[in-house]
Amino acid sequence: MKLVLGVIFVAIFGYELTQYYCSNSRGEPLSNYTFPDDFKFGVATASYQVEGAWNLNGKGENVWDRYTHTHPEKIVDGSTGDIACDSYHKYKEDVALCKELGVDFYRFSISWSRLLPTGFISKVNRDGSDYYSKLIDELLSKGIEPMVTMFHWDLPQPLQDLGGWANPKLQDYFYDYARLLLQLYGDRVKYWITFNEPKNVCRFAYGGPLLAPAVDSKAVGIYECAHTILKSHGQVYKMYDEEFRRSPEGKMGISLDMMFWMVPATDSELDKEAAERSLQFNFGWFANPIFGSGDYPEVMKKFVGRRSSFEGFKQSRLPTFSKEELDEIKGSADFLGLNMYSAIEASHVEFENSTDEISMDVDIQASYKFQPEWETAASWWLKVVPWAFKDTLTWVKRTYENPTIIITENGISDKGGNEDYNRVKFYELYLNAMLEAMNEEDVNVIGYTAWSLIDNFEWSDGYTNRFGLYSVDFESPERTRSPKLSAKSYKEIIARRRLPEETVQIPITQRLSARLSLDEVVPSSSTALTHSIQLTLILILTALLHSIH
Repeated sequence: MKLVLGVIFVAIFGYELTQYYCSNSRGEPLSNYTFPDDFKFGVATASYQVEGAWNLNGKGENVWDRYTHTHPEKIVDGSTGDIACDSYHKYKEDVALCKELGVDFYRFSISWSRLLPTGFISKVNRDGSDYYSKLIDELLSKGIEPMVTMFHWDLPQPLQDLGGWANPKLQDYFYDYARLLLQLYGDRVKYWITFNEPKNVCRFAYGGPLLAPAVDSKAVGIYECAHTILKSHGQVYKMYDEEFRRSPEGKMGISLDMMFWMVPATDSELDKEAAERSLQFNFGWFANPIFGSGDYPEVMKKFVGRRSSFEGFKQSRLPTFSKEELDEIKGSADFLGLNMYSAIEASHVEFENSTDEISMDVDIQASYKFQPEWETAASWWLKVVPWAFKDTLTWVKRTYENPTIIITENGISDKGGNEDYNRVKFYELYLNAMLEAMNEEDVNVIGYTAWSLIDNFEWSDGYTNRFGLYSVDFESPERTRSPKLSAKSYKEIIARRRLPEETVQIPITQRLSARLSLDEVVPSSSTALTHSIQLTLILILTALLHSIH
């Protein structure tokens, strides 16, 4: 009977088994580079994604509260962050997880609305200020440095009612908010981040429906948003440098994302230029004023200006800085926070002789596609391309004269489960690529942050995609946390300060589950059903074989 079942197993799954044993019978070799003694490891979360307590103890409404309550159809599973991971009540447990991992720092963000319910300095919520004070003290008591992000996408709704980041007045309100943070916590916090991924805020919250508040102003609003944020950042950095920097150890930076490393679709000069132009429009948009020349990239000014003129505007839709603003923004960071995830191919698009659409997408003159052989995570946009991490770091070094870099986000999504072999392998491969950049290209990376500590509310994806090192049971009132395989792996890497000799071997059932998850994201006519049947049969036959044995 056992032999018969074995023959059936191989007959049905012969191709899968061949592929598996050819490619996964052993892990991929990793470099023998080690992490420097002073290299820092951390984990990250963000206020709206984990805190919950959306309307408790004086907290005001923010744009994500309003968006998820009024447009549940915009969230994949119709969920909200009303409770999320309940970190408002369970912050000590989260800190204990950080301690268990052995990380050097915990990156979290402060909810502007929890501290200033109306968004304005005129009303400070004591409960909110006490909550973050207790969190900071708890971290320090466990030997963990707090790394505080001032703004991670959850703008107070009263400020959005005034136009949000497209309104230049937000610069004043952010200055007041930042000053309060520095007054309250500056004596205990050494690492500050003003903004997280401002490109995504401006492109996808003010230029389309992907992020709250989903303002459709992709012609003008996105550029005004960026202009206000850059001026706000420069002004707050100057204030910090002149009034609140208590020692050389105090640092302030900004987190910019390389959501996609841009790969030329072909070897043509036009496609190479399109890839570089796309990098400048998406990353250089914020990096060049701070870490480069002090202004928007020249290619950006040229292309937006040319399109604006063609569209009939009297001046470019890309705003201009005054000399005083340029001086304040240039050099306004002690480190570059880099959030790195994926890659995409870029192709040149000829100038569009039409004004049917006015947007940054048209301004760039590029189109994009993924390589079909790149492995896909649960998130459709996240491709597993570790070599792109090394290329990104090398490009940043050469473009911005080797700034001090802290990787402030890096991670992979799945559909849940604690045996997350794919996440273990992802971290091994990406950390390996980072080590290669550090040792072979002399890139100045001083820290690395895994996204994220725990599963959480993933914006428009709700709770359908999971990034955590620890799982959270969102069906339980206790929001129970439990370690995944990746938590144990990350803990070991931190303790040993080096990677294993080769990547983890992914079991065949995990591999098929990953393929099934991909089919759920991008379904074909029959593959999802086929893989579901295959996976079910594999589990049944495996159980039968074990029972006979």
